[in-house]
Amino acid sequence: MTETANVLEARDLVVHFPTGDGQAVHAVDGVSFVIPAGTAFGLVGESGSGKTTVAMACARLTDITSGSVYLQGEEITHLERGALKAVRRHVQVVFQDPYASLNPRERARDIVRRPLDLMGIGTKQEREARVDALFATVGLRSEQKDLFPHQFSGGQRQRIGIARALATSPKLLICDEPVSALDVAIQAQILNLLGRLKGELGLAFLFISHDLAVVQHLCDRIAVMYLGQIVEIGARRDIFSRPRHPYTHALISAVPSPHTIGASTRIRLKGDPPSPISPPAGCRFAGRCAHTVEICRRATPTLEAGDTGHAVACHRADDPEVVAVRDMLVRASSG
Repeated sequence: MTETANVLEARDLVVHFPTGDGQAVHAVDGVSFVIPAGTAFGLVGESGSGKTTVAMACARLTDITSGSVYLQGEEITHLERGALKAVRRHVQVVFQDPYASLNPRERARDIVRRPLDLMGIGTKQEREARVDALFATVGLRSEQKDLFPHQFSGGQRQRIGIARALATSPKLLICDEPVSALDVAIQAQILNLLGRLKGELGLAFLFISHDLAVVQHLCDRIAVMYLGQIVEIGARRDIFSRPRHPYTHALISAVPSPHTIGASTRIRLKGDPPSPISPPAGCRFAGRCAHTVEICRRATPTLEAGDTGHAVACHRADDPEVVAVRDMLVRASSG
C-alpha cells in the first residue's frame, strides 16, 4: 500500500446480482466517491438503496460487476487470494448486530485477537499485548477479556466488534449501521467513540446508515442514495443547510429536532421504490416525488457539482418550487 491523500476511491461502481432468469437486480449503478485519510464519509438511504452493497463491494466481500475500487491509490478491483488477504488487513468492518457478529463460544480476548492470528501478525506475546491495548482503547476493562459475548451489554458487544476491527491497524473502517441495534443513549456513546478514534488514529470511515441524524454527528461528507444511485453528495454542512434533492428533503424532514416537534414539515413519501430488477427510465425517484414533470420521467438526471463539490442529480433542483421546500426545512430545523 502506498500513502496517498485518498484512502478509498470508487469509480463508476456497478454491482448487479443475476436472478437466474436472464435478469439482474441493479443493486448499485454507477457510484463514485473518494474518502480522504482522517475523514468519515456517510452513505444514507432507506432499505434497498444499495448502500450496504457499495460498502461490501469496496471491501471486496461482494463481486463487482464493473467499475473500479482503489485503496490508497492501488486498484483492488480484481485482486484474488493472497493479494486480497493482504489488502483486507487495511480494510475492516464493524457490523450492524453486535451479538450476531461475535462468536458466542469464544471469549472476548479470542474474538479480538482472531484477525491477528489469521493474518499472522506479531508473536503470541505481541498479540496479547495488542489485545490489552485495544480493550483500553474502546473503553473495556482488562478483566472483561475472559467473558463471553452474552455477558456483555449491547453497547459493550459493539465495543468488542470495534476492537476486533482495529486489531490489524486498518486504514479504512467500514461501519454498517453500527448503532441501529442500540438504544439512543448507547448510540451516542458509540458515535463518540468512533469520532475519537477518527481523530486519534487518523482513520478513514465509510459509514452506512438509514438515519441522517446519526451521520450528522460523525461524517464530514454525506452521499444520499436512492435505488442504487447517488442522488446528492456534499459536505455535511451543505447537506443540512442547503439540501437540494427532493429525496434528501424527505430524509431531513424525518430528523427529529426541538423545533420540528409537532410541526407540519414532515414530508411523507407515497408508494414504494420501483423494482431494482427493471428500474424505470428517467429519474428513479420520479414516481414518488411531489415535483415530477415530464422530463423527470423521460431523461436520467446527471450528478452535477458546483464549486463547493455539492452535487445533485435532479432536473428541478433549482426550480422555485423545490427551493421553497428546502428553505422551509432549513427554517424549521433552525427554529
